[in-house]
Amino acid sequence: MKHEISNELYDRAVNLMPGGVNSPVRAFGSVGMKPLFIDRAKGSKIYDADENEYIDYVCSWGPCILGHAHPKIINAVKDACDKGLTYGAPTEKEVLLTGMIREIMPSMEMMRLVNSGTEAVMSAIRAARGYTGRDMIVKFKGCYHGHSDGLLVKAGSAALTSAVPDSDGVPKSYTDNTLIALYNDENSVRELFDKYGDNIACVIVEPVAANMGVVPPKKGFLEFLRKITEKYDSVLIFDEVITGFRLGLGGAQEYFNIKPDMTTLGKIVGGGMPMAAYGGRKEIMECVSPVGKVYQAGTLSGNPIAVTAGIAALNVLIENTHIYDEIAAKAEKIADALRKTGAYVNQIGSLLSGFFTEREVVDYDSAVSSDTVKYAEFFKYILEKGIYIAPSQYEAMFVSSAHTDEDIDKTCEIIKNFAAR
Repeated sequence: MKHEISNELYDRAVNLMPGGVNSPVRAFGSVGMKPLFIDRAKGSKIYDADENEYIDYVCSWGPCILGHAHPKIINAVKDACDKGLTYGAPTEKEVLLTGMIREIMPSMEMMRLVNSGTEAVMSAIRAARGYTGRDMIVKFKGCYHGHSDGLLVKAGSAALTSAVPDSDGVPKSYTDNTLIALYNDENSVRELFDKYGDNIACVIVEPVAANMGVVPPKKGFLEFLRKITEKYDSVLIFDEVITGFRLGLGGAQEYFNIKPDMTTLGKIVGGGMPMAAYGGRKEIMECVSPVGKVYQAGTLSGNPIAVTAGIAALNVLIENTHIYDEIAAKAEKIADALRKTGAYVNQIGSLLSGFFTEREVVDYDSAVSSDTVKYAEFFKYILEKGIYIAPSQYEAMFVSSAHTDEDIDKTCEIIKNFAAR
């Protein structure tokens, strides 16, 4: 494949944007390459500026569960654009979408639409602090909850790739009230509650960690979090920015049958447009302005175009729940192929990650034992063969309903050829 145009665009971009990208996870530095610049996408495929075609398993980092440019979403968005792009005022569609979300996820008795996962999590934590009157929060090593100051402590995602889990520019005072526990380790959580329990406002967790690679919860771990937060009257927040509407229609909370106090959503909820949501128990959300004293606002929150896309996407998923079993089966085929490379593979639903390590990957420390040099070799090999995955060892592969059996078979064959090398 030729990448002359992408390389030229990068050389221009690097003088205009830090690293030539608008989000560090898009950089290819960890695999020793310049990033690809994408021109268009359709179905399971993306096409770069040099007209190379790839089967896409990044899926815009998750939201494209129906594939790219799904006609029902595109047509709905086109119609909505004719009515104007933004009003800064309430619309009927905001009521429709939030009603749909509550029907799917009953734990979200009341909610707010916002513009990004970072904003959703930041706002949910502020609401939890306002509701409890406490300052401390518990997060897990390697879990990523956006780039707000108080949460960039042992973060996952791109922060792991660059081997800088803590960010410069965050005053220590911002993180003094952030306590770090170990994902899948009940004792680490118990010790924090034994010492600080009466001051812990909330525990925030990715019910399936997906920003240190995919790491499912151990049996009983989420149930333990539910019980200990109830014991100390702390708020349990499920960060379902990735798992919401992807692990199943009702997200991880339906999959594992656990009801959190609050939930943050992103990715699919906007149908591919920039949108997210946070919500939960009514008495918590009624602490938010203008009803309560917890301030949160946003001119573009509930943007009519994004809301339209979200409604269209959720309608397709509601009408076609068989999609979830189908994409999980396709992901399992890829997982089986990855195991033949010697990788340790975690797969749950349509989410999967292959780790080049001999250890079982159950937490941050086992995830970062992976051979990132071998991952870079793997990435380059399959990219050259037309398979597009994340340039980071510590990200998920996403399977969509647009991936055909032919796509999956081709992908598995290429992975097996890499293993045979």
